[in-house]
Amino acid sequence: MSSRICPDRVYFDHSATTPLDPRVLRAMGPFLSGAFGNPSSLHQEGRAARQAIETARVQVASLIGAQPDEIVFTGSGTEADNLALVGTVRASGRPGHVVTSSIEHAAILETCRFLAESGTQPGTQSGTESGTKITHLPVSSEGLVSTEGLLRALQSDVTIVSIMAANNVVGTIQPIEELAHLTKLHGVLFHTDAVQAGGKIPLDVNRLRVDLLSLSAHKLHGPKGVGALYVRNGVNLSPIVFGGGQERGLRSATENVAGIVGFGAAAAIAREELAEEAARLLQFRDRIARELSARFPDWYLFGHPVERLPGHLSFGFRGRERELGKLLAALDRDGIAVSAGSACSAHHSGEPSGVLLAMGYDAERARGLLRLTLGRFNTQEEIDRFLEILPGAVSTLTETDRPRAPRQTVDQAPVAVV
Repeated sequence: MSSRICPDRVYFDHSATTPLDPRVLRAMGPFLSGAFGNPSSLHQEGRAARQAIETARVQVASLIGAQPDEIVFTGSGTEADNLALVGTVRASGRPGHVVTSSIEHAAILETCRFLAESGTQPGTQSGTESGTKITHLPVSSEGLVSTEGLLRALQSDVTIVSIMAANNVVGTIQPIEELAHLTKLHGVLFHTDAVQAGGKIPLDVNRLRVDLLSLSAHKLHGPKGVGALYVRNGVNLSPIVFGGGQERGLRSATENVAGIVGFGAAAAIAREELAEEAARLLQFRDRIARELSARFPDWYLFGHPVERLPGHLSFGFRGRERELGKLLAALDRDGIAVSAGSACSAHHSGEPSGVLLAMGYDAERARGLLRLTLGRFNTQEEIDRFLEILPGAVSTLTETDRPRAPRQTVDQAPVAVV
């Protein structure tokens, strides 16, 4: 099955979003037409909708080794992140202290900024979250969070630690099990934004010892507009959306039944096919990396060479960073869809990547990231086509005189496990 939007295009931007799996669409079908009941209603139509949601809850829970009653459906991964942090701080009844990394997704960084500024800026309302202290942990040049930095932060009073499972820009996988273990030794809650990792690498909430974990359906070939937050039994959260008390009172609103059903189906497929799919994407990714090494002496890798998502490759070309937009446009004209980093940062195009700056890259290098992320329906023929087109696109760029960058390659890197 091809991932192509139309016959002459190749889609390599799965970290932004994934095409809907046809099997997921079939599962959603009845709830987009005939099965329209409100899951809070007690009649037959309502009961059918409720049963579909609870089936999906089991499927999503099974993907991460959780109990079904520990899954709270939300409208997105971003909302799940907001609920995890704001809900935890509000439930604590005090301003609190959030520890996170310097390379988190905007869903975390902007939530932290809200917690720090709420009640102190014009137009905001005062609340228990007013004045929340935020600590941003440094990362290595490969994007790994410092355990030493976490231990130093934990010497003070901390409400929650939030570290993403895998980075959306460079693909680096964090040592979540180790970081969560250190956090638990200090009696502090641990949250991980697993939006990029869910369905791509094995995740087990009990082995990882996390208290909260965020997921998004559209990152694993499910529909847009639905996410989930795993909330370990016993963890106290305050809601951020108020109304009829759905989702254990943590996310009031009539549930998006079709979307939730699609999320469940996508989670079930991902769980069943994860190992095979990851191995195939790893082969594709490493073939591209080997060809880059052979054809482009001045290419360089962003992120960890081994501890990275199996279908994720972020790289640049020394001296050509300023012309990244030209390269993207050339590839797009030739039918190849790739990106320059996070889709959520597209409105800041041309600015240095905050993730790369935090990893120690200078501003020019931080503008030069090409992100290629593979997915379920990509084929060997599409890899061939990309490798055939790329040299011509790169040859049109003007090279500036800059010091030579150290070369990095990926050589049969194994699928890393969080």
